[in-house]
Amino acid sequence: MSKVVDNLKVESVEHKELGRKLGLWAAVAISLGTTVGSGIFSSIQEVAAASGTALITILAFLVGGIINIPANLVYAELATAYPEDGGQYVYFREAGFKGLAFWCGWISFWATDPPSISIMALAIANYLGFFLGWSDLALKFVAVALVLIFMGVHLRSVEGGGKFQTFITFFKILPFVLLIGYGLFNLNGSLYSAPALKGSNIGILALLAGISATTWSFDGMGAVCYMTGEIKEPKRTMPRALLITVFAVTAIYVLLSFVVTGLLPMDKLAGSDSPIADAAAMLPGIGGSAGTITAIMAIIVIIGSLSSCIMFQPRIEYAMAKDGLWFKSFAKVHPKFETPYVSIIIQCAFAIVLIFATDLANLLGYFTLVALMKNFLTFSMIFFLRRKKSGYNPLWRMPGGYFMAGVAMFVTGTLIVSTFLWAPVAGLVAAVISIVTGVPAYYFFKHRYHIA
Repeated sequence: MSKVVDNLKVESVEHKELGRKLGLWAAVAISLGTTVGSGIFSSIQEVAAASGTALITILAFLVGGIINIPANLVYAELATAYPEDGGQYVYFREAGFKGLAFWCGWISFWATDPPSISIMALAIANYLGFFLGWSDLALKFVAVALVLIFMGVHLRSVEGGGKFQTFITFFKILPFVLLIGYGLFNLNGSLYSAPALKGSNIGILALLAGISATTWSFDGMGAVCYMTGEIKEPKRTMPRALLITVFAVTAIYVLLSFVVTGLLPMDKLAGSDSPIADAAAMLPGIGGSAGTITAIMAIIVIIGSLSSCIMFQPRIEYAMAKDGLWFKSFAKVHPKFETPYVSIIIQCAFAIVLIFATDLANLLGYFTLVALMKNFLTFSMIFFLRRKKSGYNPLWRMPGGYFMAGVAMFVTGTLIVSTFLWAPVAGLVAAVISIVTGVPAYYFFKHRYHIA
C-alpha cells in the first residue's frame, strides 16, 4: 500500500485489514447494480424528447455508452495503480492534493452518499405503496427496514454481500431482458420511419441533444473503485469489470430504447411520465397490468442499487480514517465479519435520519453539481499522476492516455453545464458551503491526529 500522509501514521486503531474476497462478477455487480437504477424509467422519455425521432433516440444511447468508455478506462488505470479501498479519495491523495482528497470524502459523507441511500429506500417504499396503500409515515418505516436489512447483509460478510449483490443485479436485469425479448416480437416497424417531433432539433443537433440527455443514465460505473482493496487480482479484474459494465449497460439501454420506440409513437413517448409502463401496455397480454409490472420492475431495480450503495460507499470514510483524516473509529474492521462495520453503521444511521427529514434530503440534492466537479477532477488526476517521477506504477495502462482522460472530462463537463443551468444559484451555494465547512474540518483532523 502506498505511503500515507507523509509517512506519518495515526495513533493506532485496533482493526484488521480488509481481505481480497470479491471476484470479477461481484465487481461487475457493484458497478452495474449502481448504474442501472430508477433513472432509466424516465430517461428514455427525456432522450426521446431531445432527439425527436426513434432512430436518433436509439443512436443517442449507443453513442452515449461509447463516450463513457474513456471514463471507465481512467478508473481502471487508477484502480490498478492504487489497488486499495477509497476510490477518488485515494487518487487525489496520491496526486498530492490532500485537501482535495479530504474534501472529496467530506462531501461524500455529508451530501451525496447517505442521501442517496435514503432517497432509494424511500423510492422502493413508495413503489410498494402502489400495492399496499399505506400512509406516508408507514412507508417511511418500510424504508428504514430496507436500510437495516441491507446494512445487515453487508455487515456480516463481504463475500456474502458480494454474492447477494451478484444475485440481485442479475435479478434486476432479468425484467429488462424479458421486456426486450417479448417486445422484439411485437414492434411496429412504421414508428422507426415516422417524422420528427414538431419543433425538435434535426440532424447532428438532435443527436447531440439526445446524447446529452443520456449522460445521467451512465453515471455510477466507477462505484467498484471504492472497493478495489477487496477485489481479487485487481490487475485483471478491475479493467475487465469496468469494461464489461459499460458494454452491458450500453447494450441494455440501446435494446430497451429500440423496443420502446418501436411500441410507442414519439409524441406519446416524449410526453409520457412513465414511458416503460406505457410501452409495456402496448404488448399483448399485458395491457392494464403494465403499471403493476413496471412497479415490480422498479422495486427490483432500485433494491439492487440500494444494496450496492450500502456496500461500497462506506469504504471512502474507512480509507480516510486509516489516514487520520476522519474519525478513527471508522477504520475499525469487525473481528468476525471482517467488514468496516462502524463506517457502514454510521452511514446507514445518517441515511435513516434523512428518511424522516425529506426536505433536508431534497436540499442535499443541490450538491449534485459539487459531486460532478469531484468526478471531473478525478479524471484530471491522470495528468498529474502520470507525470510523477516515482510512485505511479499502474498494473494496467489505458490506451489513448491523456486523450481518453480528456474525453472523460468533456463528458462530465457536459453534465456540469446542464446541472448548473438547471439550478445555478443552488449549485453555487452548495459549492460554497462544501468549502466553508470542509476547510476547517480538514485542519481539525490534521491537528487532532498530527498530520503534516
